Amino acid sequence: MASTVTTSKDSPAASRPGYGRLLRTRGAWTFLLPGFAARQPFAMLTISIVLLVQHTTGSYGAAGAVAAVTGVSMAVFAPYSGRLADRHGQRAVLVPGVLAHTLSGLALTALALTDAPLWALFAAAVPTGASVPQIGPMVRARWGVKLKGSPLMTTAAAFESVTDELTFVVGPLLATALCTAVDPAAGLVTEAALTLVGGLLFAAQKATQPRPGRGGGHARVEHVSALRVPGVRVLIVTFLGIGAVFGGMQVSLAAFSESIGEPGLNGVLYGVFAAGNMLSGIACGAIAWKAAPQRRLLVGYTALALTASALWTAESALLLAGLGLLVGMCIAPALITGYTLVESLVPAGARTEAFTWLTGAVALGQAAAVTAAGQLEDRLWDGAGFLVPMAGTVLALGTLLALRSRLVPDARGRTVARGVGHREPVAVD
Repeated sequence: MASTVTTSKDSPAASRPGYGRLLRTRGAWTFLLPGFAARQPFAMLTISIVLLVQHTTGSYGAAGAVAAVTGVSMAVFAPYSGRLADRHGQRAVLVPGVLAHTLSGLALTALALTDAPLWALFAAAVPTGASVPQIGPMVRARWGVKLKGSPLMTTAAAFESVTDELTFVVGPLLATALCTAVDPAAGLVTEAALTLVGGLLFAAQKATQPRPGRGGGHARVEHVSALRVPGVRVLIVTFLGIGAVFGGMQVSLAAFSESIGEPGLNGVLYGVFAAGNMLSGIACGAIAWKAAPQRRLLVGYTALALTASALWTAESALLLAGLGLLVGMCIAPALITGYTLVESLVPAGARTEAFTWLTGAVALGQAAAVTAAGQLEDRLWDGAGFLVPMAGTVLALGTLLALRSRLVPDARGRTVARGVGHREPVAVD
């Protein structure tokens, strides 16, 4: 039986968020399970490219550059993909995108194995990145349909962050194991296969996708670009810094593991980092926060900048693992709060696009960091790549502090579908 949850701020449910209640939402598992399979490749792509191209060229700089082209391409095209999904439906975007990504990923693999020139790898990396399925934003948009106005939306944001981080625990470990124990190309081949199967299964779940052009509601919502919202632009810069952490860690941990003669340790160290992110994400979703999300973002991001600034000082694998765990624990609160703020800053009809802007910002920051960290590792000392997460988070923190007032929702500027009240009952199992 479904129970009724009101959206009043005084609702008891608002003070007792819970994953159990969230996961009992009717129809949730129909998109969660295929969505998890389909988003797994996102965590495998960059590290698989780095390990394959480094193996075939012998250069972390070249490997980072190819991975960076993939990330930049994804960051550029992801918002456009989100906008198309808002207007025409997720299925219409996913099916051709999944097929294109699978073919271009396999082409990139073949070119790398045949010692193709670097420009050819760049050419293949562009469609590979541009066609990455934006499963995470699409899942978040589906939660918006199911929980519109419910206090469980904060819990859903935390759950999605935990899911993202679980993929970043499993993905790098799986990709590293495949590339080092099976074949250098096995990571990218598996990534392409998972994208094809998981993406098509997710696209088949038509009942839970937001109605095209309606933001999940019953009244048509005017299309307004999410990028026109000042708070979204601030969040994009914030997420660029988070991407700098991911990219810098991927290259620098791989280089560190190689320098000590334990290349297989790379996946373990990155897994520890991602595990810290996942555990703090679980905790964030289980807490009934009293502080405003804007304040939580400032505090959490300050902690992230401080811990990321210490990474370059680590001289042992044990110390690096400990610092990586702390950095990971600081990322989840920033991600969760950023995605939560989208719900209050952005009209319903542009939220998938807003989510893809943030996901694209992470990818762009990761791409820039992979390139910079690869160059630093090639040209300077072992561990110099860890300077990239420090620089990225410190710069983003400065922007966040200077423009924090733009994260406060402007009630006059919000676009609300007619007929949808703030205390509308929402059916939740």
